[in-house]
Amino acid sequence: MTSTSVASPSFGDLALLPAVLSAVEAQGYEIPSPIQAQTIPALLEGRDMLGQAQTGTGKTAAFA
Repeated sequence: MTSTSVASPSFGDLALLPAVLSAVEAQGYEIPSPIQAQTIPALLEGRDMLGQAQTGTGKTAAFA
């Protein structure tokens, strides 16, 4: 069996406004969690979102 590695996007890859990206980086965030990486682009497009993930995966930070 072989394993496949999927590259995680950075917050810079998510098309955040420069001020938001600076604030995210100032808080020490480096790589978005899967729930953040999957939902932030859709939210930036104005789409409604319903997400479910374990506690501690950054859901609140993605939507704040």
